[in-house]
Amino acid sequence: MALQAVSFSPKISIHKDVYPAGTFVLKNTGLSEVPFSVHIEVKSKSLIYRNKEVRVPVGAVRAQTASVSEIKQAPQEVNKTLRKGNVIITGASSGLGLATAKALAETGKWHIIMACRNFLKAQMAAKSAGVAKENYTIMHLDLASLESIRQFVDSFRRSGMPLDVLVCNAAVYLPTAKEPTFTAEGFELSAGTNHLGHFLLTRLLLDDIKQSDYPSKRVIIVGSITGNTNTLAGNVPPKANLGDLRGLASGLNGVNSSTMIDGGEFDGAKAYKDSKVCNMLTMQELHRRYHEETGITFASLYPGCIATTGLFREHIPLFRLLFPPFQKYITKGYVSEEEAGKRLAQVVGDPSLEQSGVYWSWNKNSASFQNQLSEEASDVEKARKLWEISEKLVGLA
Repeated sequence: MALQAVSFSPKISIHKDVYPAGTFVLKNTGLSEVPFSVHIEVKSKSLIYRNKEVRVPVGAVRAQTASVSEIKQAPQEVNKTLRKGNVIITGASSGLGLATAKALAETGKWHIIMACRNFLKAQMAAKSAGVAKENYTIMHLDLASLESIRQFVDSFRRSGMPLDVLVCNAAVYLPTAKEPTFTAEGFELSAGTNHLGHFLLTRLLLDDIKQSDYPSKRVIIVGSITGNTNTLAGNVPPKANLGDLRGLASGLNGVNSSTMIDGGEFDGAKAYKDSKVCNMLTMQELHRRYHEETGITFASLYPGCIATTGLFREHIPLFRLLFPPFQKYITKGYVSEEEAGKRLAQVVGDPSLEQSGVYWSWNKNSASFQNQLSEEASDVEKARKLWEISEKLVGLA
């Protein structure tokens, strides 16, 4: 291999001694105060650059196989495979979120940012789940407050950590509620937390994910079979139905408008199902708007029926007693929190699940497949309208 020093103000000498065979060191031997030192290792006619940066005042170093600019890019490519991925998981202090954090930590390839309302609860949960301290960071986030979401994003950026994957998992489910409750900004709680909170969080963090040098960048929104009316579970009353979004467009505040997205009477169970349809529509709109430009994978999933999860804590006691055995022995749809966490962890990092715009499910053999969304949950025009209304409600338009 030949090296030429061309058009340099300072003198350059090539030394091939002291170092192992096949190694060259270029040094500035002139009187100029401009520092210059490059360590080049030759392997199979390719160059691997070992230093982090080169400062060259004039000219260029030419080689038969690589330029300086090509050499400088090498460490970035190496770093892509060397560092752990960073993933934010909302609602990571219990249930599916905690199980996913544990599954990812056990691979040794991920650092988890547990985005939770209760710091102490999250700390105790991570400890009880056996997640090593070096594998997670807890940060405060209340999705029922747009101000809290903005503060979380600011705090995360100040941490200096890159962001590779965002998992929108946290959810509010109030099936027995007779009267609506509200977020800090006055939105009905289920829609305000599950949809609008995650919508703002995702939009604010998109630029951070775009800047990631990780091999696979992803945004994952947890869906639900109950919001998918092309399934048996999705047809259990009250069924999800967003209508023409008139309630959402009016602000969901119960003062000048309905607290339901479709403009109807309040129903706690339907409010949750409607919010899940919004989640799945948002995922597809993100895919259409950003995937081709950024390379980010946008996906949703239903990991199975986690009948014992704390999500059902607001249900009536008889339901909580009978629902798990019903799912285990009648429908055969029951999935443990541990198994569901492994499935969500798959969508976070498995190269075979990298396709964007997909709604993932698993069959009885625990094999993943691309599921079909209902007509409403895949309505392109409704997704666009939902996006535009949501932007206004969270202050992005």
